[in-house]
Amino acid sequence: MGKGSNRFDTIILGAGAAGMMCAAYAGGRVLLVDQARAAGEKIRISGGGRCNFTNLYAGPENFISQNPHFVKSALSRYTQWDFIDLVSRHGIASHEKTLGQLFCDESAKQIIHMLVAEMGAAEVRLRTTVSAIQRIGDGFEVTLDTGEVLRSRNFVVACGGKSIPKMGASGLGYQIAGRFGLPVTPTRPALVPLTFGEMFKPLAGVALDARVSCGGVSFDEAVLFTHRGLSGPVILQISSYWREGMPITLNLWPAGDLLERLREQRQKSGRRDISTNLAEWLPKRLVTYLAALHGWQGNLADHSDAALAGIVQAITAWELHPTGTEGYRTAEVTLGGVDTDALSSKTMQAKDVEGLYFIGEVVDVTGWLGGFNFQWAWSSGWAAGVAIAHELRK
Repeated sequence: MGKGSNRFDTIILGAGAAGMMCAAYAGGRVLLVDQARAAGEKIRISGGGRCNFTNLYAGPENFISQNPHFVKSALSRYTQWDFIDLVSRHGIASHEKTLGQLFCDESAKQIIHMLVAEMGAAEVRLRTTVSAIQRIGDGFEVTLDTGEVLRSRNFVVACGGKSIPKMGASGLGYQIAGRFGLPVTPTRPALVPLTFGEMFKPLAGVALDARVSCGGVSFDEAVLFTHRGLSGPVILQISSYWREGMPITLNLWPAGDLLERLREQRQKSGRRDISTNLAEWLPKRLVTYLAALHGWQGNLADHSDAALAGIVQAITAWELHPTGTEGYRTAEVTLGGVDTDALSSKTMQAKDVEGLYFIGEVVDVTGWLGGFNFQWAWSSGWAAGVAIAHELRK
């Protein structure tokens, strides 16, 4: 089979993290097709340009899916340590930030260059997409938007979800799943800011560490008030669990000792204004906002234990009702996707369609913020690639 032939062992739709990882291990003649202008565009912009490429603590508990057990096989066979070792072998220096997040010291482009090197002879066609695909014999006939018709033994869907449409994201992967009878779970934006109309406009730019809870799940990290609502790592995390109509609870003092501090200050400096005291521990603009909202006024000495407890309650259990999210435009990932019941957790192959694979974000697997979604891309891409290589050797 010559290089100029229209026949391939594997065609991969999507030259992103999962697609390139799959190509690196699949063997045979591989073609990646992507409508972007360059391979790995979402890698390039990730982590502020330094790519949060995995997390030291990645495990099944860090992922959301209708079947929480589905991720275990791929994650246990290709772990964060395997990818860290790959990064190290390519001489890419990295560092840990908070909560086990690993970033390149220099540039996310290093990860892209590494994957391109690992892919070897795999071919890449950019600014191109698939307009039609059908089963032909023991393989697939794939028509590109250029009009070219290709044949392939395997077809891998690695084109992601709907998040960040300005980078070409669409629902094409879900359409292909439907074309072959695979169910798709409902999708929604995830790891996305929450909106509150203009409620927090006076607080835009204020940031602090907080705890946010929703539906029995809690996260601790920074929250950022914006013109449109709430953002920051802790809000992005909880957005994956929030649904329309559900409240979230914001704890602006998760340390838990605020009441004791206020009582001590009342004894030491009872004549000081309540807001002045709170502004020593919380951002001044936030204290001013809350004091106006709740009518806090007067000196500390004027407040009984019950009154102080009420103030602490307002600060540590602030119930809020988001109006929505900022949507796929700013969402880092898509929640939901191709139903895992239709896929092999070991190979990522469709159970009822031999040679058809789904990997990465297009699958109903969504990681937490902090490198977990990249780890799923590496693990699921590796699992499919190794399975394809094994079949080709038969």
